[in-house]
Amino acid sequence: MWTLPNLLTLSRIVAIPLLAALLWWPGWADGYLAGFVLYCLMGVTDYFDGYLARAQGAVSKLGVFLDPIADKIMVAAVILLLVGTRDAQPALIPGIHQIAALVILLREIAVSGLREFLAQLQVSVPVSKLAKWKTTLQLVSLGGLILAGALPGWPVLQMISLAALWGAAVLTLITGWDYLRVGLKHMD
Repeated sequence: MWTLPNLLTLSRIVAIPLLAALLWWPGWADGYLAGFVLYCLMGVTDYFDGYLARAQGAVSKLGVFLDPIADKIMVAAVILLLVGTRDAQPALIPGIHQIAALVILLREIAVSGLREFLAQLQVSVPVSKLAKWKTTLQLVSLGGLILAGALPGWPVLQMISLAALWGAAVLTLITGWDYLRVGLKHMD
C-alpha cells in the first residue's frame, strides 16, 4: 500500500486544497504562478506514479482506484475555480467557454459511473489512446489557463488555452460516446 507510486498519487490528492487556495484569489498573479508550478508538479507525479508502478511491477488495487480519482478531482477543482468570478474579476473560463468545461465535467462523472457499473459486472474498459490524448489536451489547456492568470498581459495565452479546452471537450464527447457504446453492450 505504501509504495512510491501510491505515495505520489496521494500527494496529488493532498495538494489539491493548496492548489485551490492559490487559485482562489483572481488578480493575484503570484498565486497563479505558484499554482501553475504546483499544477505542473502534480502532472509530473501523475506521469511518474503510473510509470514507476508499471516499471517496478508495483501496480496495486489502491493505485488503480486512486489514480483516476486524483485526476478527476484535480480537474474538477481547477475548472470550478477558473469558471468562478470573484471580486469583480472576470473568469479565466468565461461565457460560452463554460460549456466546454461543463462537457468535460459531465463526461468525467458519467464515465466514472459507467466504469463503476461495469466493474460490478467484472467488465474492464481499457483507456484508449484517444482518451489519453483527451486527458493530455485537457491538462495542457487548464495549465495554460492557470498560467494566463499569472500573465494577464498575455491575452493570447488565454485564447489559445480556451481553444485547447474546446479541443479537449470535443475529444471528451468522442471518447465518452466510445465508453457509452461499450457499456450499452453489457446492459439489459
